[in-house]
Amino acid sequence: MAETSFTCALLSGASAGAFVDIALFPIDTLKTRLQSSQGFFKAGGFKGIYSGLSAAALGSAPGASLFFSAYETMKAPAKRLTKSDVLSQQLAAGVGECVACLVRVPTEVVKQNMQAGNYGSMSETTSSLLKQEGVMGFYRGFGSTVMREIPFSL
Repeated sequence: MAETSFTCALLSGASAGAFVDIALFPIDTLKTRLQSSQGFFKAGGFKGIYSGLSAAALGSAPGASLFFSAYETMKAPAKRLTKSDVLSQQLAAGVGECVACLVRVPTEVVKQNMQAGNYGSMSETTSSLLKQEGVMGFYRGFGSTVMREIPFSL
């Protein structure tokens, strides 16, 4: 199995994460608004489908970079631990997802609040969430997000 350098994993993850998140952002916005307790049209309907893109773009490159970097870093120790190529890659991917979610979840919380029309800007969203819920408010849903993401990375 050829090794991928840390720098290569970091840069590849950043570019892939940013590209995918930006390309699929309008679909994500519509999904978020369909799930909003306010209802689809009160949450913004089809208007402003790029609301929250700044938060998504800010978090997508670092989140994907962290995933791929942690994944590549953990493959060798996981192989020594499990003695299996398949299990070591699954373990490394699971660790990568947990690490990536440290960045992904706070940006998702900010992004979804902006998509639902709860706030007008990223700075307003961030300061309001911090004031109302503290730092842990940015990690609301961390456990369920990790449980959702890990199966897709295996």
